[in-house]
Amino acid sequence: MSLFDSALLTRSQHLLEQIYHQTDIGMTFDELAGKLLKEMRLENAGHQVASHESMQLNDLWDQSTTIMITYGDSFLSDKEKPLVSLKYFLDEHCEGLVNSVHILPFFPFSSDDGFSVMDFSSINEALGDWRDIENISQDYRLMADLVINHCSSRSLWFQNFIKGRGPGHDYFYTESASADLTQVVRPRTSALLRETQTERGIQYVWCTFSHDQVDLDFRNPAVLVQFIKIIRQYLDMGVRIFRLDAIAFLWKKVASPSINLDETHQVVRLLRLLIEHAQEDAIIITETNIPNRENLSYFGNANEAHCVYNFALPPLLVNTLLTGNSHHLKLWLMTMPPAQLGTTYFNFIASHDGMGLRPIEGILGDEETQTLVDSLQSFGGRISWRALENEQGEAIQKPYEVNIALFDALQGTIKGKDDLAIPRFICAHSIMFGLEGIPGIYVHSLLATKNDYQRMEHTGHNRSINRHQWQFDELEVLLRDSSSHHAKVFSELKRLLSIRQQQSAFHPNATQFTLHLGDEIFAYWRQSHDRKQSIFCISNISDQEQSFMLSDINLISTDDWHDLITGEKLTRQDMLIQLTPYQTMWISNGLIVIDLHSADA
Repeated sequence: MSLFDSALLTRSQHLLEQIYHQTDIGMTFDELAGKLLKEMRLENAGHQVASHESMQLNDLWDQSTTIMITYGDSFLSDKEKPLVSLKYFLDEHCEGLVNSVHILPFFPFSSDDGFSVMDFSSINEALGDWRDIENISQDYRLMADLVINHCSSRSLWFQNFIKGRGPGHDYFYTESASADLTQVVRPRTSALLRETQTERGIQYVWCTFSHDQVDLDFRNPAVLVQFIKIIRQYLDMGVRIFRLDAIAFLWKKVASPSINLDETHQVVRLLRLLIEHAQEDAIIITETNIPNRENLSYFGNANEAHCVYNFALPPLLVNTLLTGNSHHLKLWLMTMPPAQLGTTYFNFIASHDGMGLRPIEGILGDEETQTLVDSLQSFGGRISWRALENEQGEAIQKPYEVNIALFDALQGTIKGKDDLAIPRFICAHSIMFGLEGIPGIYVHSLLATKNDYQRMEHTGHNRSINRHQWQFDELEVLLRDSSSHHAKVFSELKRLLSIRQQQSAFHPNATQFTLHLGDEIFAYWRQSHDRKQSIFCISNISDQEQSFMLSDINLISTDDWHDLITGEKLTRQDMLIQLTPYQTMWISNGLIVIDLHSADA
């Protein structure tokens, strides 16, 4: 044990004691800590501790940090493997504007478009190989999924579980068919326990999501050791951002909700401790599609996730733009605490999954939520459900998420479709780009991809509606056609990103305050750490013209102010500003000269 830094070893032991305090692990915590540190190759790691403690705020992220979210096969070509096409797209179309890329699970899988992993250590051959992943990681900060809660029922581990021998034979969570599981919270309607014939007889395997996604049992420390090996491999292959998929469900207990348990939080703390000592610039992001307060708990005391998904933002922002009323969005923003040093929010408004509705529980009323759901259904969206019991103990279903492409979600308002889809869509992103946190932009939002009904019908899964696969040559033609809505949106979003990355007041941890200019205008103020730059982000979120007085936002009269988006100089405090439907202004005290056409080149 003398090979390991004593402080790191002690902290690891303490966390393991918190995780396994009710579990017989068959070894001492000192021995288990030593195994984990060895697998992470943390012998003589003291020098990395000092390096980590000396890191400054800007070492992990700044205003230039933008993450593009994509599947490995979003771009298809007869000439090359999809990961090669992805690298080409990033280099040719996103250079200088996107510095990080989240490639959704790129491993062999059996279902759920990658999230039912068969082998955590291999690349799906249909996508490419590890060299392709490394090529991307050399030029872009690579974010990858650690699908830590479950794996495929077709994995070697689960086949060994059935046989009762070999690696994985004791990796899976089983429970008695008569156990009290009535309190368990989960986002699916399928039976929680999967009856499985094994060499040891019938076993009932816990399946939070589907019967092809069998839950791993972290009460067995061998599972934890195995995932530390996996993390080490991903670090070696260039992964620097770890997305902890479905982490909230990791630890299970009979007669409990089996979500957000303390043991789960302790596991996240342990993973952060080990990862940041192994790679000081690595980042953990927790994926927890749950009510807002519980989601924020994964920051811990700045000792759990570096970033948490801002899951309430997508449904609240879409609701705002569909209703033309920012009341709920403003109230929510005012309740969001500034992230502590070393942490920040991960902002997004579209993803490979649907638009989750659980995060807005307690924010929107039932009628408002139903109006939102009805409107999105009228725009072609589909509904995914979860199972609940009502007060009488009767089984009921409740909408869990809406599956829809964001461009289609914003093609109208609660009054129906209109001709303002593009400005409304741009407005949504201009709001998201300015908020405290790191922006994550889904590739199909960047390209204004519409609902893919054919793919959804082919797979039989609602989520496929927003998982289109582009033929690369076809996409290139559309992006060269300035009249296509794809080209219009792509060009403008790139221009906004180009402006954003030059503004110190858009640092993910810069100061933010909510402004009040009426419910038809959504506004907030950002200020840089050195207080030299302020930006007033003001958006008309309605389909009617709106106005405000510059004096309403109290600009410092001795500074020169202009709109970063249009370049217009604002000369008088008494100016009446007219905002066209869905127009956004980024009013700044002009410290940086903007080339308005740099992103169009």
